Amino acid sequence: MIVDATPRLRQIVSEVWRPLAILFVWDVIVTVTYYFLPFKAPSLPLTLFGSALALFLGFRDNSAYERWWEGRVLWGAMINASRSLARATRNFLPDPDAHDLKRSIVLRQIAYVNALRCQLRRQPVDEQVLSRLSRGEAEPALARTNIANGLLDGTGRRFDDAMRKGWIDTIQQAHIESVLVDIANAQGGMERIKNTPLPNQYRFFPTFFTHIFCVLLPIGLVETLGFATPLGSTVAGLMFLSVLQIGDDLVDPFADTVHDVPLTAMCRTIEIDLLQAIGDAAPESIKPVHGVLW
Repeated sequence: MIVDATPRLRQIVSEVWRPLAILFVWDVIVTVTYYFLPFKAPSLPLTLFGSALALFLGFRDNSAYERWWEGRVLWGAMINASRSLARATRNFLPDPDAHDLKRSIVLRQIAYVNALRCQLRRQPVDEQVLSRLSRGEAEPALARTNIANGLLDGTGRRFDDAMRKGWIDTIQQAHIESVLVDIANAQGGMERIKNTPLPNQYRFFPTFFTHIFCVLLPIGLVETLGFATPLGSTVAGLMFLSVLQIGDDLVDPFADTVHDVPLTAMCRTIEIDLLQAIGDAAPESIKPVHGVLW
């Protein structure tokens, strides 16, 4: 996630420079053709076309931002639920004999959120997951198609074992189960966003109409701007192409790009809070790198 307050114009240009370069070449061709092979430029209602296109792109960008923001809200819920799980584990398992179980559950939750991060980014599980699990704990979860869900199921079984041993009662187990349900619901919401793209109409038509508008733009401007047409048309095209690119950047909040929801930083926040909840040393929080928080 870009956290710089200053707009990153260079980043935007780097993402749209190819179609922008093609647009500039086309603008030059139209301008040269107009002066050396005179033709009557048609009177195009560019203001009407541009207004309709801007409205279309606005709907698309709003839809993309809603997906991005929902992803951030769900991860906020995951952070809160993880804290609640650690607090309940610490308070409901004060028995010295349950110390190893309490520590195992907290470390398992840290492994769980990192496994979920890897799944959402379509990456294999990394050291942040494996280092928090013993070999016996890791193998059953790694054998599952949904590794994060396997870890969450294992956490539920450990609380069931604690109840059978008399360390917690059924009321406490029900409270913990409600926290696990909140965690599962947040995971399900994230997977829904990741696995459900925007409808094809929202992806194809804005791109198609933006490119058509950029093609028509110099034809409608050449009589007015003359030799300045390539400059004016390219700047106008940059605005529309940039708005189009914003939608592409935000549509997948878990894409592991600079526009991503900062999953690594939020997993580290959970790790710090949970380790400190059981009195362990915690690592430092993730800092932005060149204005980007990962």
